[in-house]
Amino acid sequence: QLQLVESGGGLVQPGGSLRLSCAASGRSLANNAIGWFRQAPGKEREQVSCINHSGAYKQYADSVKGRFTISRDNAKNMVFLQMNSLKPEDTAVYYCISQDWYGSTCGPPFGYWGQGTQVTVSS
Repeated sequence: QLQLVESGGGLVQPGGSLRLSCAASGRSLANNAIGWFRQAPGKEREQVSCINHSGAYKQYADSVKGRFTISRDNAKNMVFLQMNSLKPEDTAVYYCISQDWYGSTCGPPFGYWGQGTQVTVSS
């Protein structure tokens, strides 16, 4: 089974950057679309980005568009989320998970949610 582990979170000042990593084990993630989600205290989990199996197609929530970049390196069995110009409202636990892919659109996530990685943006 595909297992995903998030890392790279931390405390950063507004305007700063972090790169989150999603490392796969168990099998290759090369055939999987992968999404990044986040959940802030008191709020529902929301999707921030997704990427198809090849990396040719990427999607972003409006709230992060232009600031976040999703990428993947299938040879390394990893997916990344580069987060720039971070804002306090980006504070959340970030998760990666496999998702269905409908042509050019990410679909429902499937599998188990991991521990996530905490991102805190504060001065």
